[in-house]
Amino acid sequence: MVDRVLVTLDGAVQDPDAPLLFADDIGVLRGDGVFESVLVRAGNACAIEFHLGRLRRSAQALDLPEPELAKWRDAVETATKEWGTEREGLMRLVLTRGRDTELSAPSTVTSGDLAAAVPVPTSYVLMLPVPERVQKARTEGVAVVSLSRGISIDLAQAAPWQLLGAKTLSYATNMAALRFAQRMGADDVIFTSTENRVLEGPRSSVVIVRDNQLITPPAKNGVLPGVTQRALFAEAEKAGWKCSYNALFTADLLTCDSIWLLSSITLAARVNSLDGLRMMAPDNAAEIIELVDRGVERAGAIGDW
Repeated sequence: MVDRVLVTLDGAVQDPDAPLLFADDIGVLRGDGVFESVLVRAGNACAIEFHLGRLRRSAQALDLPEPELAKWRDAVETATKEWGTEREGLMRLVLTRGRDTELSAPSTVTSGDLAAAVPVPTSYVLMLPVPERVQKARTEGVAVVSLSRGISIDLAQAAPWQLLGAKTLSYATNMAALRFAQRMGADDVIFTSTENRVLEGPRSSVVIVRDNQLITPPAKNGVLPGVTQRALFAEAEKAGWKCSYNALFTADLLTCDSIWLLSSITLAARVNSLDGLRMMAPDNAAEIIELVDRGVERAGAIGDW
């Protein structure tokens, strides 16, 4: 049983212990690239078309070359087969701008189709075991602290170059927030804006439950559109739930029935405490988890993204 699988976009299965990146890869030097994290379950890449749709949209936001989706699908299929069906896996799709030396090298072509040539992007699929924290988060929930992101909900539309709606490799701030939460005795974070609006987690979407409603902040407020959240909404609407994208104040977190952090690997993690305040599990917790599970298994076409 392998513990890692590495596949490049030419379909070749690489040695995961052998060097792959050049030292001057812009994804390493500047975080200039995009990625997706995909749960592999029972030999299937969950919600893969939604992930490819978001990868494409993130690449467009960064002015990266258009992802060759057919090659990505083939690489995903190869990696999934190599991983097997006996256990879950964490699949990462990584796309960077390529090598800095190629980007900065003066071009000798001044006209014609090659004049606008760009470096060859770095593209690969990596499979890893699911972290141990995931099972605990699924079954027991997570303790969360709310932290200010220090930005307004208007920033995403006023400054699109901030890339707030793209899943970029620049995750240093998010990881710093998680380390801060751990020092505070918590597991995770919910970011808030300068207007005390709810935003998202460092690696999750925030969804609250109120009666028969599921509510999440809209993307225009500067949050990353969530694959698992969208899959949940599609499935929940079929089951009679009302699903909406509405701005939420931090006070809404205290008056709702339950809070959920939805992500591609953990799937559904119920917030069991917020800023030290214990939150009881609702009667419909099992139903919500089941809706998420069904949603990521059935998530549809890339055009729906």
